[in-house]
Amino acid sequence: MVEKTTEDGKLPIMMLHDRVLVKVSTEDGDRRSAGGILIPATAQVAKRLLWGTVLAAGPNARNVKVDDRVLFAPEDQHEVEIHAETYILLRERDIHAIAAERVEVSTGLYL
Repeated sequence: MVEKTTEDGKLPIMMLHDRVLVKVSTEDGDRRSAGGILIPATAQVAKRLLWGTVLAAGPNARNVKVDDRVLFAPEDQHEVEIHAETYILLRERDIHAIAAERVEVSTGLYL
């Protein structure tokens, strides 16, 4: 058995089934309300969904592609650390929305 490694000796990773590897957006810090009030990142709010970028998708993921921005609930996530970076592992069914240029049907909202 021959193992394929990169120049730095790391093994490649393949996602299985409908699993999606996501990098959470770092822009979820302090926010401003529509009226201009600063809301700190530590403020308690209702359950808030998070945006992230898809880095890899399994062969059975039908609607999600690499580089899509996806919306998901924090309680549906499983964190994984790869090369000292933290990523989120989700099932495709746990993703609530996709933002991508290829999306044809629209709500009229844009990121």
